[in-house]
Amino acid sequence: MKAVILAGGKGTRFREETESRPKPMVEIGGYPILWHIMKIYAAHGVTDFIVCLGYKGYVIKEYFANYFLHMSDVTINLKTNSLAVHRSSAEPWQITLVDTGDETMTGGRLKKIKPYLDDGPFCMTYGDGVSDVNIQESIRVFEQGQALAQVTAVRAPGRFGVLDLDPRSRVRAFQEKVSDGWINGGFFVLSPRVLEYIHDDMTMWEQEPLEALAADGQLHAYRHDGFWHCMDMLRDKEALEKHWSSGRAPWKVWQDE
Repeated sequence: MKAVILAGGKGTRFREETESRPKPMVEIGGYPILWHIMKIYAAHGVTDFIVCLGYKGYVIKEYFANYFLHMSDVTINLKTNSLAVHRSSAEPWQITLVDTGDETMTGGRLKKIKPYLDDGPFCMTYGDGVSDVNIQESIRVFEQGQALAQVTAVRAPGRFGVLDLDPRSRVRAFQEKVSDGWINGGFFVLSPRVLEYIHDDMTMWEQEPLEALAADGQLHAYRHDGFWHCMDMLRDKEALEKHWSSGRAPWKVWQDE
């Protein structure tokens, strides 16, 4: 199964870090948050990625083009123009990097990667949120259901809009910002048929497509009571850094090699 990561936004509420790089490349513990997200998926056996690029997408391309160098200890001999690798840590990942436009909205980005998808379901998430969600279980739940789309529902503060869920975890509707409730935590599992709900480049995935899927009874929620945190502002980055430096980051579900 493939995992699509939306990594093209401008991160306007995070200008302290995003003037020179896209938000998914902002580092936590010395690694881009995009890397952390990919490690989460890889820990659950999903290692084939499609990354939707936009704002300063070349930074992401250059990072992965030079990934082996980034992750290795090397000695560079300038006199002989040679490079010796002493220790390396390469990931068994396949990564397709797709330019989806600087101004394209989230739904439009998803629509543009259609040629790179298979016929079966795929995962999708945002390039700024980490969680200890059980990806494999969420895929299993999706495959047992009948809906075209499944969103991971998480608990979060009231600055987010909430999901109105029925007892069977079908999403009935979306509500604007309230004090508490289940919210869209990303980590979707989707049928390729959801692309039919996206009209053009300026379609926001979180608006008309999800609302229409909910109205059609085609949006299921996978409830996750564990850790989830998105990096929306500087204080979010600082909170994630604190988790990582403690050595007990909740989203670190992988084992170090």
